[in-house]
Amino acid sequence: MPYRWEPAGDKRAELHLWPHQSLTARGFSIFMASFFLLAILPVFWLIGTVLLWGLLPFILAAVAGLWWALRHNSRERSVLEILTLAPDQITLVRHNPRGGAQDWQGSPQWLKVEMHASGGPVPHYVTLRGGGREVEIGAFLSEEERKALYAELSDRVRSLHPR
Repeated sequence: MPYRWEPAGDKRAELHLWPHQSLTARGFSIFMASFFLLAILPVFWLIGTVLLWGLLPFILAAVAGLWWALRHNSRERSVLEILTLAPDQITLVRHNPRGGAQDWQGSPQWLKVEMHASGGPVPHYVTLRGGGREVEIGAFLSEEERKALYAELSDRVRSLHPR
């Protein structure tokens, strides 16, 4: 799963969440090299003809377009959410792909973890409510991962202040 709980001290825990990144840097290089070779292979018989110069810009444009699209997708998916649970304060920090971080703080006594089965931007939308605000968490996770996150997060918050 693209999230991990890390102990951060006595009765503290940190949750790190990130989107799936299935294409590694090595995989990107191999894919781009393979795509280029497969795209250029059919024009080898055109070497020395004027037709090669007519097709070559389109092949290079296809390679450049694919490279740009994959790099852009990778940058847009470089989101990191860090939720810190402590007996005295809950903090959620979201590091966005285009710089800037958003943060939210609340008291564990008033914190409520909610799952909205429908009506949110995604099914089984998980939110944290407290301090007069409601913030999303893990919207980029799959539906099953959001369900598991909700269960784990609810248990952790309950363990902070047993009633």
